[in-house]
Amino acid sequence: MAHSAPEPVDQAEFWNGAVGRTWAAEYERLDRAFAPLTAALLEAAAVQRGEHVIDVGCGAGVVSLALAPKLGRAGRVLAVDISRPLLERARAREAVEAGADRAEIEWREADASRSAFTPGAFDVLLSRFGTMFFFDPVAAFANMRRALKPGGRLVMLCWRPLDENKWITVPRAAMLQVVPPPPPVPPEAPGPFAFADAARVGAILARAGFDRIRSTAVRATLEPYGAGPGSPLEQAVSFVTELGPASALVRDVDEQTRRRAADAVRDAYRARPDAARPRLDAACWVFTAAQPC
Repeated sequence: MAHSAPEPVDQAEFWNGAVGRTWAAEYERLDRAFAPLTAALLEAAAVQRGEHVIDVGCGAGVVSLALAPKLGRAGRVLAVDISRPLLERARAREAVEAGADRAEIEWREADASRSAFTPGAFDVLLSRFGTMFFFDPVAAFANMRRALKPGGRLVMLCWRPLDENKWITVPRAAMLQVVPPPPPVPPEAPGPFAFADAARVGAILARAGFDRIRSTAVRATLEPYGAGPGSPLEQAVSFVTELGPASALVRDVDEQTRRRAADAVRDAYRARPDAARPRLDAACWVFTAAQPC
């Protein structure tokens, strides 16, 4: 039986609803799991003291908060997100961070694809998993590019293809033994894997007016383990069933089905040689580009 394509997701509604609240509550687990990927993004950005930076899709603030001491008092961070729960968490985190020699952070609830930025005011446009959801990516990047000074740079982290991200495919395959598959999604539709094709992203950025466009593959092992309840195995199971793309399969099911899906993921991990501490392999792109001089 053929499936019709799903209706486009209202991103503001999505990230201000249950998903946004869950991510805000679980920010420590997400920050810990994605730490090596965040480090790769920050290394590629190589920000300098005094620079002004836009953090697109700032979420609970991990990137902006890491940038603030690097930029110093003369620097500035404009942190933009459409999720009020995540921004509230980010503001609360900033409030407890001490240090005089830190850049000011402005937390702005807005859609970066349409937000009115001051033209030519920023040195760096940075994003960790915040740019793959634009309905018109060429127009979105053209809008954001205008905020950069001549020679200003874009640095963004995006997921490589789904089949390279075992942290998603392994639990997803297990859950699909319990729940029906979702309707197919066009590969270029807004979503986590919209920028998996580096050639497509390069073409989008070129059409938006950027030059010096580059892509670099990044691979890492996610570690969603910490001080929370349960063994590393149980923490790995809860991470993929509550957060991230695979969790969408069980977001709207009844509690019994959710438990059965979690059991299936647990069994899949137990069948692996690293069952005691599952290694959740991830693959991303770091894209870089520049505002023409």
